[in-house]
Amino acid sequence: MNSVERVRAALDFRQPDRVPWYFNSFWPQFEEAWRQRGGGAAGQDIEDYYEIDMGRVIPDETPFPSQRAVLADEGAYQIVRDGWGAIERRHKGDAWLSPPMTLEVALPDKSGADRLEFESPLLDSRFPSRAEVEALRQRKYVFVKVGGPYLRAGNFRGATQWLIDLVEDEAFARELSLRVSEHITAVGLQALRLYDLYDTAIWIYDDMGSNHGPMFSPRTFERVFLPCYSRMSAAFREAGVASVGLHCDGNVEAILDMLLDAGIDTLNPVEPKAGMDVVALRERYGDRLAFVGGLDNAHVLPRGDRNELERHFLHVLSAAREGGLVVGAHSVGPDISVETMDFLHRLVVDLGQYPLVCA
Repeated sequence: MNSVERVRAALDFRQPDRVPWYFNSFWPQFEEAWRQRGGGAAGQDIEDYYEIDMGRVIPDETPFPSQRAVLADEGAYQIVRDGWGAIERRHKGDAWLSPPMTLEVALPDKSGADRLEFESPLLDSRFPSRAEVEALRQRKYVFVKVGGPYLRAGNFRGATQWLIDLVEDEAFARELSLRVSEHITAVGLQALRLYDLYDTAIWIYDDMGSNHGPMFSPRTFERVFLPCYSRMSAAFREAGVASVGLHCDGNVEAILDMLLDAGIDTLNPVEPKAGMDVVALRERYGDRLAFVGGLDNAHVLPRGDRNELERHFLHVLSAAREGGLVVGAHSVGPDISVETMDFLHRLVVDLGQYPLVCA
């Protein structure tokens, strides 16, 4: 099987030739260490080297892409305005380890919401070239990535104020979230059309969870965000896409049933550090929900103990006996060694073959 056939079989709850695997990203520091150790042929893509089965197309969904600008230079830092209208202080070097500081948001006063004018979701400049996407499709199962209402609407207000809004003014939060999700949906539909990716998937990226549960109550999700998810999923389904997935860090078990009711059929990254056990979730949901992830990149992979890693891998693999799982984790950071990643790759190739033999 190639990657497209392998992932499609797994997400359709059929047995592929081997379990597929996927990481959302490799941190630049890990990739640098990999290259220093002679990883791959000259110029080889790290995801191709590790035989990662999935790839993603990321359109520019920001409401004001033409407003991006560098406003000032401060040596190691720049003051920039982003496509969400926010002004940030950003480090010129390692943005992964030095996150930007927000100085100003586009909507500091709720009364200005009606005056926000989004640029067209159909702008050609929002979308990677067809040739670029087609080249990716030759190697991987490719899906469209778009944002979700919690994080994206929060960009207008700032993280702290947005949480306050959710408590103090549900009506405002719901209307802003619906407007933002309508814009994002239009961007996603255009990407599906441009690249003809209806036979794969579109994923909504919306980090709503902490390690202990959602960032808000289930009631808030039901009243504010569930209408957004239902409309987004319905629009994508009506367009003909095969699958609608959710990428959400943290623990979202308290709202998972509502997400399924809204039309979500795939969940990523299923983080063990947040108490998300892919084996238990697979038993609970059967073939109603497929999973992409399940590995512990916070504790097990960084420790690098081979016996522990193999036991952990086999436990996660037990959720894939009848398909339904693309094994992986959120990302591969600098705390994970190249040797550990090489070992994990061998486990996928050697132990991930069907029929599975696992713990």
